Amino acid sequence: MKHFFEQLQTQLDLTKPFVVYRKPKETKVNAILQADAVLHYVKDYQESGFVFAPFNSKDASILIPNTTVLTTTYTSEEQNASSSLDSVVASTVTAKENHINLVKKGIAAIIKAQLQKVVLSRTIEVATAKAPLDLFKQLLDVYDTAFCYLWYHPKVGMWLGATPEVLLKTENQRLETSSLAGTQVYKEGQEPIWGEKEYNEQDVVTLFIKKELEDKVTNLKVTNVESVRAGKLWHLRTKITGVMQNNLKDILVALHPTPATCGLPKQTAKEFILANENYNRSYYTGFLGELNFSKELHRAKTRRNIENRAYTAIKKVSNIYVNLRCAEVTNTGIKVYVGGGITKGSNPEKEWEETVAKSGTMLRIILK
Repeated sequence: MKHFFEQLQTQLDLTKPFVVYRKPKETKVNAILQADAVLHYVKDYQESGFVFAPFNSKDASILIPNTTVLTTTYTSEEQNASSSLDSVVASTVTAKENHINLVKKGIAAIIKAQLQKVVLSRTIEVATAKAPLDLFKQLLDVYDTAFCYLWYHPKVGMWLGATPEVLLKTENQRLETSSLAGTQVYKEGQEPIWGEKEYNEQDVVTLFIKKELEDKVTNLKVTNVESVRAGKLWHLRTKITGVMQNNLKDILVALHPTPATCGLPKQTAKEFILANENYNRSYYTGFLGELNFSKELHRAKTRRNIENRAYTAIKKVSNIYVNLRCAEVTNTGIKVYVGGGITKGSNPEKEWEETVAKSGTMLRIILK
């Protein structure tokens, strides 16, 4: 494991692109290293590599080809991997006022029937002396149920995060996605009690995904809504499965950005965000992950399988996540991105508090 991280540090010292990540509930950490600083772009989603896509789908998605792949089994280097945020970053009065005013503007647009829902966000900038790879290790220590990553390209920048939300998983033509919405702070020993606002917010996302996939996949199935925990937060989730028709690009275009990261109607909400948030989301609420990886499945070596040379099968898999609970490493510190879904019944003060709660995912690592 030590050699693994030394190789990543060397890659960083040489200012060469790489990504290192761990999927939820796994101990294996994967890294993909690029030998040069060329920017590779995704064109038709038939490519194979690690995709890093922005919020605005008009901007290009970046690919780190999976030519040099490293793996290690990660074990925590700390005695106590748990972490709590004892001190919250002091927010300025202006920052709070600006976000509350933005939320009020969103609610007004919804009342006027211009929007059904809109997701509005803000940034928090903090200083840290911690090295990027140390921050990544601490994400691994604390968030074992999230997709944890550190992504770097010298021509783009550096991002890291611990996202709880799957955009899309595929195995050959089988597809799985989920609608994740609603937020409550986790309290020890207590199950969440959800209100009408949270259930409505989550249902909007589920209905959107079903509608978008109806003519693009077959055998579409939807599970019941359930509560899932992501670090110090609870969310509502519904899983959706189906069978693709060799149309991964069409499906990604249809799903991204989802109502959980943008709003409804999608294009109108996107235009509202671009016009009113007053900052560039860049890769926040974009998507990232494994695109068209080859996966070997080893079958039992029965006499029949050996005779038919059928004990190894190759499957094409993608594991793509929404870039939430993330931060960008800048020249002056770290910029944390947070947001929340706004509906007609939203309370601006509570929406502000929700962004404070969500910011804890990254801040408890950065400020620990």
